[in-house]
Amino acid sequence: MKVKIGLLGRIIIAIALGVLLGSFVPEMFVRVFATFNTVFGEFINFAVPLIIIGFIAPAIAEFGKGSGKLLGMATAIAYTSTIIAGFLAYTVASNVLPSIVSSQAGDVKEPGAGMATTYFDIGIEPMMGVMTALVFAFVMGIGMAAIKGDVLQRGFTELKAIIEKVINFVIIPLLPFHIFGIFLNMTYAGEVKQILSVFALVFVLIIAMHWVMLTLQYSVAGTMSKRNPVKLIKTMLPAYFTAVGTQSSAATIPVTLKQTKEAGASERVAGFTVPLFATIHLSGSMITLVTCSIGVLLMNGMDVDMMMYTKFIFMLGIAMVAAPGVPGGAVVAALGILETVLGFDTTMLALMLALYVAQDSFGTATNVTGDGALSIIVDEVSKK
Repeated sequence: MKVKIGLLGRIIIAIALGVLLGSFVPEMFVRVFATFNTVFGEFINFAVPLIIIGFIAPAIAEFGKGSGKLLGMATAIAYTSTIIAGFLAYTVASNVLPSIVSSQAGDVKEPGAGMATTYFDIGIEPMMGVMTALVFAFVMGIGMAAIKGDVLQRGFTELKAIIEKVINFVIIPLLPFHIFGIFLNMTYAGEVKQILSVFALVFVLIIAMHWVMLTLQYSVAGTMSKRNPVKLIKTMLPAYFTAVGTQSSAATIPVTLKQTKEAGASERVAGFTVPLFATIHLSGSMITLVTCSIGVLLMNGMDVDMMMYTKFIFMLGIAMVAAPGVPGGAVVAALGILETVLGFDTTMLALMLALYVAQDSFGTATNVTGDGALSIIVDEVSKK
């Protein structure tokens, strides 16, 4: 009987093997994977602008042909919820994590020191910057919706299909090897124990904030619809646990739609908003990315700045729109912003990938469960 191991399982195995082997393998072996990590990291950076253009431009064009005011209202509510989640995560993490990092990792004097170097560097450069890609995607998406043409849209839809294949058949399969190399090198440099001890506590903080955000969303939905928020959350739990298993908002849509209707949203609104929110509402992913990124910055002795994170949160809320429907899609879409806005290097980006994917199922579950609350809010507003 053939046993299929999911992405999370492969990530866990990669981390375990990296930690196990890094303490005794020769430097030559570590340098081989350090070289692979550098080349693969450059390829990801090259792909990020294409991912942004390939997913956001056709998504905007498609949304632009939707139901006018209802589309605009739903999009504004979803984006607002995602941004609020980002500032919640920043407020909590920036106040709580410094003490955790200083107490758990105080003996990491120079993060990155002692890590094995690469044999060579190919030097793959992205065709454009992240902000340029975002602006280009918006211009093309809005333009395609405005002219109501389909030639360009078919081209961008085919570009999206190509990028999906690159993600599914290149980036995702090689990701465990990338993460293995990073943890192998960190163990070789003697840093991994402190890093794992810090992020075990970070994960607990992330899950707690997920449920604070869900409580906030359903409190608003319950107040507006005059329903009990606790009962609403209880109704949506099947969607939550389905998402924990699938790690995909898209794959959970049937369950989310069914439970949203049971929670009281009208069929007209739920049928429109649930599929839409599956691609544009990512409050759980936002909490995870902001919190993990603050942890990584602190671990590397870098500053956490309010203005820097304000820019990061607003850009991230856009970049994650129509993120690939694969596990870890949101963090792949966020890599360019992590690099350009927060100053992440290749090692920090790889660590973010590992940390995000390790809890991706809970972030996805928070996203889809919150979709039910937002659908009820849209339904109540549309009645008025």
